[in-house]
Amino acid sequence: MEKDEIRCHDSFYAFEEICSIAEQRQVDFLLLGGDLFHENKPSRTTLVKTIEILRRYCLNDQPVQFQVVSDQTVNFANV
Repeated sequence: MEKDEIRCHDSFYAFEEICSIAEQRQVDFLLLGGDLFHENKPSRTTLVKTIEILRRYCLNDQPVQFQVVSDQTVNFANV
């Protein structure tokens, strides 16, 4: 998707809109049900833009709790 000249920013717009709404409504948590990136090796530009959004909405002055809800040793035992 990031290589598509017309829709390359759609995922960023959607992710930022979701984060903005979550911040406005002061939600308790945001569940991401899927992949954050379309590529298994996202470009530096994609990583930077994603980190900018996360910093703006998640790593601000508000307390943030982060929890991985699956056991990675079970899900990725063969890696």
